[in-house]
Amino acid sequence: MAIPVAAVHSQVVAEPPEILETDVAIIGSGMGGGTLAYALRDSGAQVLIIEQGDFLPSERENWSFDAVHTHGRYKNSAPWYDATTGNNFVPGNYHFVGGSTKLYGATLPRFRECDFDTIEHVDGVSPAWPISYADLEPFYGEAEQQFWVHSNKGEDPTDPWRSTDYPFPGVPHEGAMARLVESAKRQGLHPFSAPQALDRRPGGGCVLCYTCDSFACLVDAKGDADVAAVRPALQAESGNVRLLTNAEVTRLDTDADGRRVTTAQIQHRGRPIQVRAKRFVVACGAVNTAALLLRSASQKHPRGLANSSDQVGRNYMAHITTFFLAIDPRRKNEAVYQKTIGINDWYMAGPSNKYPLGNVQGLGKLRGPQAKMGQPRVPMPILDEVTKYTLDLFIQTEDLPLPENRVTLNAAGRIELSRRETNLAAHHELIAKMKKVVRKAGFPVVLTRSLGVEATSHQCGTAVMGNDPATSVVDADLRAHDLDNLWIADTSTFPSSAAVNPAITAAALSLRLGRSGALI
Repeated sequence: MAIPVAAVHSQVVAEPPEILETDVAIIGSGMGGGTLAYALRDSGAQVLIIEQGDFLPSERENWSFDAVHTHGRYKNSAPWYDATTGNNFVPGNYHFVGGSTKLYGATLPRFRECDFDTIEHVDGVSPAWPISYADLEPFYGEAEQQFWVHSNKGEDPTDPWRSTDYPFPGVPHEGAMARLVESAKRQGLHPFSAPQALDRRPGGGCVLCYTCDSFACLVDAKGDADVAAVRPALQAESGNVRLLTNAEVTRLDTDADGRRVTTAQIQHRGRPIQVRAKRFVVACGAVNTAALLLRSASQKHPRGLANSSDQVGRNYMAHITTFFLAIDPRRKNEAVYQKTIGINDWYMAGPSNKYPLGNVQGLGKLRGPQAKMGQPRVPMPILDEVTKYTLDLFIQTEDLPLPENRVTLNAAGRIELSRRETNLAAHHELIAKMKKVVRKAGFPVVLTRSLGVEATSHQCGTAVMGNDPATSVVDADLRAHDLDNLWIADTSTFPSSAAVNPAITAAALSLRLGRSGALI
């Protein structure tokens, strides 16, 4: 069972002094930062996790559609500015211990082996990484164990080679999803059990409820970075890992030469404090990591910290995404937990598609309050009734890195996001193929809603890794080219976005960094 929050309170710094010192300061407790702290828990180094938010409260509203979606109870990010439309929006970016994983869908597929190489797409080329799949493979396996990943080896023809099997079997399909799976197989496709980070181990607390995707788990049975990484790190016998919550890092300062970060300037409950460390790791998420580096401009780093290449904030990617609702008006969908399916038959170029199209996976069961966000004029009783019949899928296509797709700061220091979507033709082709599949499976009505710039859950690419300091921000080992003691451990380092969820790749990169000895 999961470690309760009360069991780690002794490692939480409640009343920090004006100057707090440590060996390693990790800024951010999400999938990258939390997993890195876990990897370092027995290293002998003193580690301080710095988190802008607090532990997300365990309360009945965790599982309330109305509280979560109608009232946005847990949305606590400052608004971002969409430079394309001129509108402000509140992103799906969450400041809690565990970061945005507290409300993520817990689907943890590995990147395909080909995703680390150059790939030709309809709108351009997806660049190669400076590391290979083989470099990450053992750390993928370790992360799957850490986050309780459930799936079945051999079902997905695009699944890359693995040295270890999934630690737990896939979650069975149910309701309308089971009908779709059987029909898809008859149509010659290869639906598979989507890798899910759930505590369905013997004695585990997961009850396979409606409220997993976009909800916090009331019973701590979702493999998020808080439950599966931060709390185990804090509870380690060494006692070397501490956590500072409610601490917003406003900038990083360097020494006179500009080669070493010396201090993180922090607002802790409205009070300024400093954290001084020998080594710093930024793991705030692709947008907020870029923003922090840009805010840390100085005489030695006039364009922002670690930004001699002018690549910080550029190459923003977030997947091209669509909610896909298949409806059989004759039969209700009796599925409770329907995030069990994945389809990758068009992930790569093939006989029926010249270019890669993307990934299809199950979406958490929609209800009226969620549908209301896309159909605000439709009365709630109608939406409540319609969603009883929907089979809900999530369709995503790889987004390409463009220099003009970027994170910047306005005059007030607020985040501005500029993005032009790529590979839209491939995405629409994938939607068209899935319409044929679901209609043959007995779902004649299809509704779709494409997500725009506000869909930030798969953000990546704003501080890319590479071997050339002139065109990248960090090297293949995640250390900033411009500094001797700064690393970045989140999805901002991704050179490409692939077309599957990025979380476990971020975790694998952090485990690789933690095991390298570079931070000790």
